[in-house]
Amino acid sequence: MIKSMTGFGRCEHQLGTRKFTVEMKGVNHRYLDVNIRMPKKLNFFETSIRSLLKTYASRGKVDIFITYEDTSESQVSLKYNAALAGEYVWYFKQMEEEFQIRNDLCASVLARCPEVLTMEEQCEDEEELWKGLKEALVGAFSQFVETRTAEGMHLKTDILEKLSGMEQLVGQIEAHSPEIVSAYRAKLEEKVKELLGDTQMEEGRIAAEVILFADKICTDEEIVRLKSHITHMRDTLEEKEGIGRKLDFIAQEMNREANTILSKANDLEISNYAIGLKTEIEKIREQIQNIE
Repeated sequence: MIKSMTGFGRCEHQLGTRKFTVEMKGVNHRYLDVNIRMPKKLNFFETSIRSLLKTYASRGKVDIFITYEDTSESQVSLKYNAALAGEYVWYFKQMEEEFQIRNDLCASVLARCPEVLTMEEQCEDEEELWKGLKEALVGAFSQFVETRTAEGMHLKTDILEKLSGMEQLVGQIEAHSPEIVSAYRAKLEEKVKELLGDTQMEEGRIAAEVILFADKICTDEEIVRLKSHITHMRDTLEEKEGIGRKLDFIAQEMNREANTILSKANDLEISNYAIGLKTEIEKIREQIQNIE
């Protein structure tokens, strides 16, 4: 199903004393560009997170924000450096003897000396950590896909409406083109009559001139290709995913045909229709930039 590159996802997952929260947002981008912000403790899982995301998204600029809390009392432990404490005691005694000062060292004073007592984080079970984190990621990624899909359906509806509008403009160009040739012939005959008076001009010469004019302004090929591109875009919109680049290429081809029609136009109505086509195509291209 067609998906937009704009989306949002959020999930909280509690696993025992651990709580994982994942929030993410996405906007359009030419490739898959992922930025992850998470606690240092979870950096080990960055590659796994990126690999998991690729099963849910193929394009877009995606920002992922991860928070982690552990309410257990066993998160950290107190570590006592006995060897360093012994060195402090020895040096305090040296200072006492060298400077003839009172050594009022006690356990509480020694405990405040740098690095004698330190807080140390307990080693986490990586398998358990990933289990909880993955649940939160899957929840957020799934919601992310849902919002992208909903937005994608809106884009599809809008593009289909614009394609219908383009078809009407193409039909008007196709219907009006013969009228231009007829009007040119009538105008040519009137001009010849005005210039030559009673003198008759060969019908063949007038016909030849009309044929040259008709060939110069003929847009039959462009109209056929535009109709084909419109059909092709409709069919592509029914494909499952990864259609953004393909749609953009079709829109470029549409624009090329509209430009050619505009360059051939020597009639105000045709020019207006061609400008209308280019306007609709540009609107479609803007929408396509958001499709994955």
